[in-house]
Amino acid sequence: MKIAIASDHGGFDLKEELRVWLTEQGHEVTDYGCSGHDSCDYADFAAPAARDVAQGRQDRGIVICTTGIGVSITANKVKGIRCALCSEPWSAEMTRRHNDANMLALGAGVVGPLMARQIVTAFLTYEFEGGRHQRRIDKIAEAEKL
Repeated sequence: MKIAIASDHGGFDLKEELRVWLTEQGHEVTDYGCSGHDSCDYADFAAPAARDVAQGRQDRGIVICTTGIGVSITANKVKGIRCALCSEPWSAEMTRRHNDANMLALGAGVVGPLMARQIVTAFLTYEFEGGRHQRRIDKIAEAEKL
């Protein structure tokens, strides 16, 4: 799977951990930055990752900051993105199964590396169920037109 990953300085260490781990799992990971602990703005990295997911250049995306809130807000500004902020695996499973989320936001100050791996595993394992949930996804797409 082709995965976009991005963070700000607050999520840098977790991004690096996940980037290496995902590559070891056989995924093709594209790192959108940042490249260190120097203060930076999460939107500079989350937005390009989200655009590439929305345009189909990446299958899914993972964005990380200290709380996950800023990167999730940024990613969700991109038409076609459904980014879910998750802090445990069940929410990651359900957002894939029911919401067809194509991006995952994580808070590096909220989850540690082991929990992050469990969340990411759920996010990458489950597929959208469609059916009655498709109606809701269609309504989200309509809202994007406003």
